[in-house]
Amino acid sequence: MEQWVLPAPLLEPSASRVAIVSGSYGAGHNAAAAEIARELTAAGAEVTTYDVVELLPLGLGSLLRWAYYTQLRRAPSTWGITLGQLETGRPMHRLLVSAFGSGAARASRVVAGCDLVIATHPFAAQMLGAARDTGLVRVPVVTYLTDASVHSLWVHPAVDVHLAIHEEPAQQARARGARCVAVEPVVRVANPAVADPLAAFGVCGARALVTGGSLGIGELEQTAHDVLRTGVMVPVVACGSNQALAHRLSSVPGVVALGWRDDLPDVIAASDCVVQNAGGFTCLEALAAGTPVVTYRPIPGHGVTNAESLERAGLASWPRSPAALRAALVDVLAAGREDRIPHDAPTLLEALTGRRLRSAPERPTRDVVVA
Repeated sequence: MEQWVLPAPLLEPSASRVAIVSGSYGAGHNAAAAEIARELTAAGAEVTTYDVVELLPLGLGSLLRWAYYTQLRRAPSTWGITLGQLETGRPMHRLLVSAFGSGAARASRVVAGCDLVIATHPFAAQMLGAARDTGLVRVPVVTYLTDASVHSLWVHPAVDVHLAIHEEPAQQARARGARCVAVEPVVRVANPAVADPLAAFGVCGARALVTGGSLGIGELEQTAHDVLRTGVMVPVVACGSNQALAHRLSSVPGVVALGWRDDLPDVIAASDCVVQNAGGFTCLEALAAGTPVVTYRPIPGHGVTNAESLERAGLASWPRSPAALRAALVDVLAAGREDRIPHDAPTLLEALTGRRLRSAPERPTRDVVVA
């Protein structure tokens, strides 16, 4: 019989009050929060979602968002250096964690009366962890790790449970001292009743959806040209909010440039491959849809560490050159579609309640032990 050595932070979802604190630093953390809210609401919980940007004092959240967006758009090569300086023990890490802790009192007032609090962004995890550590928040705090790799900012020792999207990041979190278990990821799914969302573009042949997240960051323009030169797939570039990129690519013959899309799960399902550079929520949506994922030209920092984790887990290949990219695209076309979301892990609700909610034939049994 399956066991999860967890504190079971939400024994009974029905009629419980749950607060989710996300972060509007890109769209992935909010998308994860929305799916968690949907699952908990369906189980009978009353769910309210907050943005850590609005909870941090003195405009700190907005300032950090501006700095994050500016750095990734204008000097993305420096992002990896910044994350390195934010590792545990570094002065920048201590400074930032202290700043997040200054929002603990306000966060505790916002989530007062809740039975459970869930963070889907590392800044929220640090703020809520500080509130839990000082006793300002007396109910369980859970961090839902949205990335395929785990930076030290994701982990706070006072957080009761960390939930990872795969065993690979779960092991990384445990190595950082977290109580962590891998769960079946919660993702948005395509609407099967929707017609081909790319039909209007008249794409002939296989489609490679090139994406750099909601901000359209990274070397997407170079990636589009590299995909085009392979002759294997047509590059369809999800430019997100990067209007300049969409304008430049719209004049390139053979490239389809998409602006902001609210139906991205449908676009993913209509693609033959997703070529991505960050390893965030879009990557999970592709894996759940059965659309093969290739990491190419990953952004420095979390893009590279996520690429390493996805490759080790066998979830996405990582070609390091245009020639290797062509071989990877040929391989995914030959392999076809496959749901690569690991279904042998507990669901979100199972991990939160500490009990099995699905019937035994759905998956093999195993023991899950958290160190």
